[in-house]
This record gives sequence, C-alpha cells and structure tokens, in this order.
Amino acid sequence: MKNHSFLIGAALILISEMFLVLSGMVIRQVSAELPTEMIVFFRNLLGLMLFVPWMLRNGISVLHTTKLHFHLMRAGVGVTAMTCLFYTWGHLPLAQAALLKQTAPFFMPLIALWWLKERINLQVKLAILVGFIGVAFIINPTETAVNVGILIALFGACLGALAKVTVRRMRDTESPQLIVFYFALFAAVLSAIPAWLSGAGLTLVQFGWLVLLAATSTVAQLLLSKAYGMAPAGQLAPYTYGSVAMAAVLGWLVWDEVLGLHTLLGILLVCCAGIVAMAGKRSQPVKPLTDPVL
Repeated sequence: MKNHSFLIGAALILISEMFLVLSGMVIRQVSAELPTEMIVFFRNLLGLMLFVPWMLRNGISVLHTTKLHFHLMRAGVGVTAMTCLFYTWGHLPLAQAALLKQTAPFFMPLIALWWLKERINLQVKLAILVGFIGVAFIINPTETAVNVGILIALFGACLGALAKVTVRRMRDTESPQLIVFYFALFAAVLSAIPAWLSGAGLTLVQFGWLVLLAATSTVAQLLLSKAYGMAPAGQLAPYTYGSVAMAAVLGWLVWDEVLGLHTLLGILLVCCAGIVAMAGKRSQPVKPLTDPVL
C-alpha cells in the first residue's frame, strides 16, 4: 500500500511540474506584451478570488491569526520572489528558468541555520557546494558579460527559500489554508501598486492568457499538495526536477532553444546536488500546503 501511494505521489509531482512549465510558457507568451508587474498582480488577484467560496463556507472566523506580521513578511518576500521568477520565465531559456527556481533547496538550509538554528549535516553541506558549482557553470564566467536574468533568478530563488522558512516558522499555529489565504490577500494588495505604476493596459486576449496562467498555476499547486499528502516530502521532492527536462524539450520544440555545454553541465550538477540535499534531510510526512510562488 505504501508503494502504491508513493507511485501515485511521484506521478502527481511530475504532472504538477508539467503544469508549472506550462505556466512558464504562458508567462513567456504574454511577457512580450505585458510588463512583469501586471502579470504578477493578476496572478495574485485571480488566486485570491479562488478563496471566496472557502470564506463563504467557513465564515469570517477562520481568518483569525496571531501572526499577522509573519503573514505580511511572507507576502512581501513571496511577491518579490514571484516577480523575479516571472521575469526569468519571460527572459531566459525555459530550461534555465525551470532549473534556477530549483536552487531554493540550497538556500533553505542556510536560512534555517541563521534564523531557526537548524543544523546542517555534512551530506547537505557538500550538496550545497556542488549545487553552487553547477550554478557557476550556468552563469559561465568565461563570457564577457554575465546574464543579469540568471542573477535575478538566483535572487528570486533565495527569496523563495526565505518565504518557505517563514511558512515553517508559522506552521505551529496557522493552518495551510490560512497561510495561503493571507499570502493571496497581501500579495494581491502589494502587487497592485507596481502594476498600477506600470501604466499598462489590458486587452481581452491578454486577460485570457492571464486566466490560463492562474489556472495552470493553481492546478500545479493542487497536484503538489495532493502528492505531498500521500508520501514523505523527502522521497517525492527529487521528482520536482522533472520540470527541467520537460522545459528543455518544450523550449526546443516551441522556441528552438538550444543549451550550451556549460549550461548542460551546470544543470546536471544542480539536479544531482538538489536530489542529494533533499535525501540528506530527514524524511517526514508534511501537511499539504500549496506554494503560490510559481
């Protein structure tokens, strides 16, 4: 029975990663016409609207929290991470964008060590080192100019890791639904300001693309949440790197993207290091929790 649950969980992870890559493709499509700030705002606004039935069903009392400051911090960090991620989906090769999002596991132990005083074992330390060597290959310092988009992606991954550690800090008293609701609420408010300042208009076709983005992202979150409810996160997390291979194939088919040798070697190192880092952590069942930073 455990084997059966694990196989279903792994399959759900891979399908979830496919929808994540599809979200990235939608962002790539619409980024040519809309600024990143506008895309981020509508992603969060449409995500917030999904909580209306939940609120109507459970009443206003479900919104009670004693950690509003952590919710606000998580939203600020998360919106910035989302903006970086959406920018990279629109301006980097699809496989690079998918991979650099997956560098968050290298930052999380370092942030948890600094904030939560969680110790890092030797296996994870070595994996982090190898992971950053892989990132160095992707940046390719032999080139005359460093790709700014890669640096933005790494900054976004670091902030995404901080957002996840913030969630860990709140999980003792806050339900997964409450954490995601307050992220959606504060993220919609915070992202509205830069979207308004961008002064961009919106056509019906563009709005349709944004609805598709919200749909694919939401499906990815729901599948991820369901998967982690069926097997320990440490066993399933390595399958999230399936998005890198999917993005490489789809980027080649749709946009003729071809990755250089340095990038391919970097991708291999980062994927291997990420899997080792996750395997080095104690496998524990986790409560399902969607991650809006997609």
